[in-house]
Amino acid sequence: MEYTQAVKNRLKRIEGQVRGVLKMMEEGKECKEVVSQLSASRTALDRAIAQIVAQNLQKCVKEQQDMGEDSSNAVDEAIQLLVKSR
Repeated sequence: MEYTQAVKNRLKRIEGQVRGVLKMMEEGKECKEVVSQLSASRTALDRAIAQIVAQNLQKCVKEQQDMGEDSSNAVDEAIQLLVKSR
């Protein structure tokens, strides 16, 4: 699968967030601030996962429909990926 530049950029932003959290920890910032930033990072990761699964699902469904196949299996796999990511 080919990943879009938008998804790659999203992951780079998340990487920056995590580095920021590490810096906060090294500086001895309050637990509440650190946990808040970790939560934001987790939310960003969840959104990246959802975007990747959605793009893959669109591609798989289109390919299966083009071949005249049932696409329900692709939908089931996408749901399982989302469930597994939680």
